[in-house]
Amino acid sequence: MSKKLLAALVTGVCMVVALFTSCSYRLSLNGSSIPADLKTIDIEFFENNAQLVVPTLSQQFTEALKNRVRTTTRLSIVRGEAGATISGAITGYTIAPVSIQATSGNTAPIAGASRLTITVRVKYDYEADKKLSFDESFTRYKDYTGDIAAQEQALIADINKQLTEDIFNRAFANW
Repeated sequence: MSKKLLAALVTGVCMVVALFTSCSYRLSLNGSSIPADLKTIDIEFFENNAQLVVPTLSQQFTEALKNRVRTTTRLSIVRGEAGATISGAITGYTIAPVSIQATSGNTAPIAGASRLTITVRVKYDYEADKKLSFDESFTRYKDYTGDIAAQEQALIADINKQLTEDIFNRAFANW
């Protein structure tokens, strides 16, 4: 079912329900369902508490999450008092081999492919309806070959996109 058709269907149901009660959710065409009374959100800085620290990761992740909310919702991002708050921390950043490449002679085997994994703990607090609030971890990874240094920033950007999509869907598309 397409997003536009689904949006039209849910909007139609809300219109029918509104005849008898009040429909308190606003559906956007991107599939999100944001309570009508929610106008502002505070997205706090995500500290990097992982054992392996990339200096720019906190800023990159926080800005990616803000950008996702800014570009796909009607919510205003504010500092301090807001209708909802997203906070948390980067809790994991690991690089591990996922396949081994055989070598000739007496040399040790090397990684044929490696995996960069990032884990983020997120707390979403929506004061008006605590049932929509959550505190959970999100993990995404990307496999790569070769040297991490040349690819790390692109890998981080890809993983951040996946993580922010997961967090956005959990917070705003949970209907």
